Amino acid sequence: MQKTSTDLILQKKAAGEKAVDFIESEMIVGLGTGSTVKFMLGKLAVKVKEGLNISAVSTSLETTVLAKSLGINIIDLREVEKIDLTIDGADEINHELNGIKGGGGALLIEKIVASSSDKNIWIVDSTKYVKSLGNFPLPVEVVKFGAEKTFSKLSSLGYSPKFRMKGEGYFVTDSKNYTIDLSLNDIRDPFVLDKELKLIPGIVDTGLFLNLCDMAIIGREKDCEIIKNDKKKAGHL
Repeated sequence: MQKTSTDLILQKKAAGEKAVDFIESEMIVGLGTGSTVKFMLGKLAVKVKEGLNISAVSTSLETTVLAKSLGINIIDLREVEKIDLTIDGADEINHELNGIKGGGGALLIEKIVASSSDKNIWIVDSTKYVKSLGNFPLPVEVVKFGAEKTFSKLSSLGYSPKFRMKGEGYFVTDSKNYTIDLSLNDIRDPFVLDKELKLIPGIVDTGLFLNLCDMAIIGREKDCEIIKNDKKKAGHL
């Protein structure tokens, strides 16, 4: 049965709020970006007001502004050796808990924060959990210089690139780069594709997040489904 927008909002809320259960006092927490994360931040803010003592590293200006307005202490990544736990959304997650991220335009910073974290939890509604990645356009972040050449290369490879726009101009990330979205439909080997794309001059990073997720919390109609990454047993929560 097709999910309504109300159903999906409730699933996002359930997943986002459930993730807060895994945050412990004295943790350094990475805060992701996106609509599901906003629900997590709302619940986290309540816990902070009740006495939960945490500091947080943000992945975007949008998240920083919201978190600060809610009373959550934001610190710079340079101030910490590592992050204990990062909670973020995803645009797609496959059954191996690899995913596509970057729909919110923060993939580079999100990947840096995720890679600096002991553990990563992804929070999504049920439509984001898929057998094969690629139905959601794959974002790649590219430097501004020569961006049109990078675009042409991606086009020649058959990846149907499209510059992400904001109004009449190109969308600019918090890292001052452009985003190009690739229409791939089905990514048979995300690891091979990720390596191929990173060899193209001008591409800073891709929206393929591989071997990073320790746990996915998937919002369902009545509850949340929690899936742990069996390939990362040492990092189980």
